[in-house]
Parts: sequence; structure tokens; C-alpha cells
Amino acid sequence: MKFLRKILLPFSLLYWAVTALRNVLYNKGIFKSYGFSVPLIAVGNLSTGGTGKTPQTEYLIRLLSQKYRIATLSRGYKRKSEGFVLADADTTMEMLGDEPFQFHTKFHGIRVAVDADRKKGIENLLSLSPKPEVILLDDAYQHRRVKAGYYILLTAYGDIYSDDFVLPAGNLREGKSGAKRANAIIVTKCPPDLSAGEMEIIRVKLRPELGQEVYFTSIAYDGLAFSAEGQMSAEALRAQEKVLVAGIAKPKPFFDYLNGGSDIILDYPDHHDFTDNEISDILNKANNKPVVTTEKDYMRLKGRLPEGQLFYLPIACRFLGNGDDFDKTILDYVGKSTANR
Repeated sequence: MKFLRKILLPFSLLYWAVTALRNVLYNKGIFKSYGFSVPLIAVGNLSTGGTGKTPQTEYLIRLLSQKYRIATLSRGYKRKSEGFVLADADTTMEMLGDEPFQFHTKFHGIRVAVDADRKKGIENLLSLSPKPEVILLDDAYQHRRVKAGYYILLTAYGDIYSDDFVLPAGNLREGKSGAKRANAIIVTKCPPDLSAGEMEIIRVKLRPELGQEVYFTSIAYDGLAFSAEGQMSAEALRAQEKVLVAGIAKPKPFFDYLNGGSDIILDYPDHHDFTDNEISDILNKANNKPVVTTEKDYMRLKGRLPEGQLFYLPIACRFLGNGDDFDKTILDYVGKSTANR
């Protein structure tokens, strides 16, 4: 691995130079960034994926939707539509992409939209009546054309950005200095019993800027797995022989949590489009046993496997220690921005 990184390092230096120049041009105003009167919260990362953006966005939806009209805006990765799409009762997963479609099916009181051009997407959302009071920008940390009011940078425990390299030698989309744009840095997927000493070691490695808050979260698995026909306790499901299917980045925690020791594990690339042959293979290997997948993969698999056989296990992020401070910071930002508007 180290040898391969040495070979790719010259290409990483070129990639770093291009992204660094782009950031300089935005920072100096040569490339224009557009601000909006509505509070914009951007959730993203420096790495190519696997940091838990979806559960973090869902956390913000739950936090804010009781008080404000919320909209989410995503690129809609791998969707089969173009331009701006606003989800409604007839919208399919293929039109939105798996993550936005998950927001749409889970949270009925919010607006869910996709547009690769985030500026146009925001303008379209603000033309609605009533228009949203807060817009959550999913995976928009590098989308410099829009100036968000609050940036949340995610980095995964055990794979923090300060230990990584830019593409292709590493997994970073831009240099580590891009972290300076963040208002808050969240270290995700931490062990639930992470000690204060370990947190401090990670803080030192991240070297946050003055005023940047660093938070730590762990994955909280739901106690129930759900199918279209019912539900089953995760404990009971863990004790059964089953097929575990995941097409997400870094699925090991999901497999480890559910694997009873004799399960068949099928690991696919992130945002994987399952072919008919792969569906047949899953069914053959399951042989009428349960098939358990992640909530995101369920959006792509439902309707293609028997409803009573296919289960998904929801996850959420849980703050370790200072979640109330994070909540207050977000609510204060939105409240002040809304009042000033």
C-alpha cells in the first residue's frame, strides 16, 4: 500500500494544486460565491465517502423540523433524471437517488429536492410557496459556488482526514487545509465508550482553528429491523441464519453488528445498482432465509425482493458527551439567521 502511494504521489500533488488553486480563486472572490437570505447548513467531508453524511443530515432534520420548514438539497448521485427535481407522491428512487429518496420516504413534513447546480436548486426551492425556512445541503462541502452560513465537516474515526492524502494516493477530495472552512468538525463512527483521553488525541491531530468546535458521535443501531410487512427485533434477527447485503462505503460495522457467525455476507460498491443477475444470486443464496440490508440499500432493493423477506436496519448518530452544545449552536444559528432575514 505504501509503495502504491509513492507511485501515485505525483498525481496527488497535481490534484492538490488544482483544488488548491480553485479554493484560492473562490477565497479571493475571483470565482463568485452566492449567498442567500435563508439559513443554509452544509454537511460534507474532505474524503470520498463513508463518513455518515446521511445519518447526520437526518439528525438535523429531526432537530429542526419541529420548529422550521425544512428542505434538503442533494446532487442526487446516480439518479436517472436531470436538472431540478422536487419530490412528490409520484417520485421514484430512480428520479432522486437513494439518499434523497430515503429522506423523502422517512420525513413527510419536509421538502426534498435534487439538483447538481446547488445555486439553481436553492433558487427553485425559494420560489415555492410557502418557501423553506432552512435548507440542508447534503454533501456540499466542496460546492463553493454557494456560500452556506454553517459548515459541518465529517471525518470517520480510524480514518480521519489529517492521516490521509489527496486523490489518487489517498481519499481526500481536496487538501487538509479545506477543513478551515468548517464551523464544526464531527468525528463519526466512534466507539460508544471512546474515552476523553482518546478524544483529546484526535483533537490534537485535527488541529482545529480557533472557534472551531470538535464533536464525536457513534453509530446507534435501531433495536428493530423493518420489512414492508412487519418488523423483527435486531436481537432475534441476529440469532437467525440470513444474508447480509450492503452497497455502502465502509459497511464493516453493519456486518459486525448483525452477523451471527454463519451468515452469508454480500458486499457491493457504494450506491450500487443491483442487476437482475445479482438479485437472482441474492435470492438463491438466501434460499428463503431473511435478507437484511442497510436503509439506504433498501431504497434500491425494495420491490425487487419478496416484501416479507427483505429487512433493513435503521441507524442514527449519537453524540458522545456534548450533543446539547451542538444542538444549541445549530438552533442559535438558524434562529438568528431567520430573525435577521
